Amino acid sequence: MTLASALTIELADYRSPRDAADLVALLDAYARDPMGGGTPLADDVKARLVGDLAANPHAFSLLARLDATAVGLANCFVGYSTFAAAPLVNIHDLAVLTGHRNKGIGRALMTAIEAEGLKRGACKVTLEVLSGNPAKRLYTALGYGDYQLDPATGHALFWQKRLT
Repeated sequence: MTLASALTIELADYRSPRDAADLVALLDAYARDPMGGGTPLADDVKARLVGDLAANPHAFSLLARLDATAVGLANCFVGYSTFAAAPLVNIHDLAVLTGHRNKGIGRALMTAIEAEGLKRGACKVTLEVLSGNPAKRLYTALGYGDYQLDPATGHALFWQKRLT
């Protein structure tokens, strides 16, 4: 069986116990990975996560399954581009389980995100990526790159300040 015939990517139904459990398990696996910070999700985060996503009208998640096994996840949020006066999709988490990487699952998730973005009228898809993340090769191959308005002013940096 080929990957294409065994792989499905669907919008997660936050009310589905199966989808909820898969989402939490995949995000926890990603959090434990060096690219996700190397620390498991806290129990209170696991308990709140799916309900919080369900309550957020701007959130959507995609689950990638090989046969019946969840192997990949994308958590996305619809924002707004003021310069385009149109929605945008931000990929907040993109994860493929370690044993399933480099098999086209990440590419399939990215394609599905872009298709969902178009359905929602988005003008672009944004993401953040660590400079040492090997997934940068995939993102570059798909046309993603540094954000610039004018090369003379440089490219955008993603900064943070923790509040809690």
